[in-house]
Amino acid sequence: MAAYGLYTHIASNKFRSMVLLAGLFVLFYVIVYAGALVAEVVVNSDATVDYYLAAAARDLVEAFPYATVAAALWIVIAYFFHQSIIDAVTGGESVTRQEQPRLYNLLENLCISRGIPMPKLKVMESDALNAFATGLNQRQYAITVTTGLLKALNDQEIEAVLGHELTHIRNGDVQMMVVAVIIAGVVGFFGELFFRAFTNFGYYGGGSWSSSSSSSSSSSSSSSDGDRKGSGGGAIVVIIIAVVLIALAWLLSQLVKLALSRSRELLADAGSVELTKNPDAMISALRKIENRGELPGATSAVMELCVDNPREGFADLFATHPSVDSRVEALVKFAGGHDPGPLALPSEAEEPDDREPPETGKTQLPLPSGPWSRARDPAGTTPGRSHGPWGDPPPGPWGRH
Repeated sequence: MAAYGLYTHIASNKFRSMVLLAGLFVLFYVIVYAGALVAEVVVNSDATVDYYLAAAARDLVEAFPYATVAAALWIVIAYFFHQSIIDAVTGGESVTRQEQPRLYNLLENLCISRGIPMPKLKVMESDALNAFATGLNQRQYAITVTTGLLKALNDQEIEAVLGHELTHIRNGDVQMMVVAVIIAGVVGFFGELFFRAFTNFGYYGGGSWSSSSSSSSSSSSSSSDGDRKGSGGGAIVVIIIAVVLIALAWLLSQLVKLALSRSRELLADAGSVELTKNPDAMISALRKIENRGELPGATSAVMELCVDNPREGFADLFATHPSVDSRVEALVKFAGGHDPGPLALPSEAEEPDDREPPETGKTQLPLPSGPWSRARDPAGTTPGRSHGPWGDPPPGPWGRH
């Protein structure tokens, strides 16, 4: 699907997202097939590879309805309770206009200007600089910001961050990411379940394959290589296939999540500029958030929803977001913004106030004080005042005239 502008890019991403999510369901059935392979080996450890593959295929057809119901039940639970789970992990709490008038007014003005329904507003106690949007329908949409973000950013920068999250909601990114996290969670959960079951079985009862293969080889030492392969060797090959399938399904599910996220952040930045008409605010917000968005108690799934995710893998392969430099470069190139470079927060730039004054070699005299007196410097002159040829007049009882 070709894309030539912002809205065609959004439509193209939505189409690709639906295809990728359909692929996640396929990965779930791959996990079920791998589990069927393991189950067939447990039941009969002396069959051939062809027998195991065919039997697992029959098991998959029989288990297809049950697997679909289990996945659907998982999605239903996540649909209704995912926000509660996220709030429990991050500590986000809903706020009203009376509790956060500054933040509430900024979000409300953005929504009114574009006719967007007002999402819920949540604040989480954290020194990190980050924000994220959640929800699967209009009643569930919510934007969560950290207290650190509110302290470090000015109104224009906060408005740009809110516009970024509103764009995620408008573009349908939030639903896609939440659903992708849910389905990837299904793949990861069952993959880990089968892996643990297999390792436990191999630890406690794995000797059955070796004993059966050794007994069969000793009883039929004159049989052909194919017969020996079918009497125990096939089980080992099928177990290896099952482990590879599980690992591949998990890896692909993670890569799908990354693909869904990375392609959307640039669009969300552009959408924020479209809402606020202020590319410089979005750029300066990104520069302040850069490398300061780590939420210590958040899971990787929550970090993937944030404005910036500083958690990166090797060679940037598992980075869920484009780098801040590339995002800023896009805003400078296509939105006409100006890049100030890495920014220090006010708290980082300020020097401590309790330092000792520098040594000057002179005794600092206390300055006179009083309701009518003027502060004088230690040298006895008032800067910026002409005293005439006779100098300063002596001070009277009510101060200097």
